[in-house]
Amino acid sequence: MPFPTLDQLRKGGKRTLARMLTRLETGAGEQETAIFLDSVCSEPIAQVIGLTGPPGVGKSSLTDALITSYREEGLRVAVLAIDPSSILTGGALLGDRTRLKTDPEDDRVFVRSMAARDRLGGLSDHAVAAITLLRAVCDRVIVETVGIGQSEGDLKQAADTVVLCIQPGSGDSLQFMKAGIMELPDVVAVTKSDMGPLARRAASDVAGALSLSRHGGQDWQVPVQQVSAQTGEGIADLVAQMGRHRQHLASEERLYVCRRRQHQAWFQDMVRTEFGQFGLTLLTQAMGIELAKKAETAPFLSFWTLSSEVRDRLNFGNRPRG
Repeated sequence: MPFPTLDQLRKGGKRTLARMLTRLETGAGEQETAIFLDSVCSEPIAQVIGLTGPPGVGKSSLTDALITSYREEGLRVAVLAIDPSSILTGGALLGDRTRLKTDPEDDRVFVRSMAARDRLGGLSDHAVAAITLLRAVCDRVIVETVGIGQSEGDLKQAADTVVLCIQPGSGDSLQFMKAGIMELPDVVAVTKSDMGPLARRAASDVAGALSLSRHGGQDWQVPVQQVSAQTGEGIADLVAQMGRHRQHLASEERLYVCRRRQHQAWFQDMVRTEFGQFGLTLLTQAMGIELAKKAETAPFLSFWTLSSEVRDRLNFGNRPRG
């Protein structure tokens, strides 16, 4: 059965997207799937927003508030909630969909939970494929992670705008400063601003931590925004800050360059997952610059081609398992 066109997907509803994401998972590793993903990879329309931070910081409540704000603008919104994996089934453990108060009748809001699988707080290959599809169909894609270390780095490879959420009174700002995480966010949101002095102190601490870090984009000053999902305070300002970052990326082809680097990082991560770091080093040396350049525009087919060639040479298909 052929894949639908992007126009069909954009005109379709939640059921269409759900079926497509399931098909991408079940068809992972197939050449037809890789060709389809590369075709939608080249036509993104959404701003991909990555929400990260420690468990309990209020990411789901903030996601709810952002959905409401974007829907008031008439935008189509998708949420991809990356949950820890069950050690028994490998499925999503927390099920963020149950915590989001979305209208089931609203066909322009799509929410999907996905397991982190073996990536801890990071993004699995299925999640990357889902982001690729959703950003070509929706106006805004919110990727919410469990935020336990690896997720922040992985989000930078998939999101246009990374929002780091920090809770007042938790001491997170000092921990993040020590871990170097302050170099990753494009916007910082101090949640639960209704806590008053504690929230203002946290915002001040974070601003100080940011001043000591060397952010990747020297021409972008990371804003710190206090927000409260309960009262709605600061939500409009946070949306505006993320909009400013989107405009910043759109100027001087920053977004174009950023996404080409992301595609290359996806390719390298897929190779590393399949063949290990040593395998990535050997394959990169063997294939050279040509492969890296191709991966910038066709990461999925590049990986499928490379993986198929390696497996054929090693005769993986005929080797006994175990």
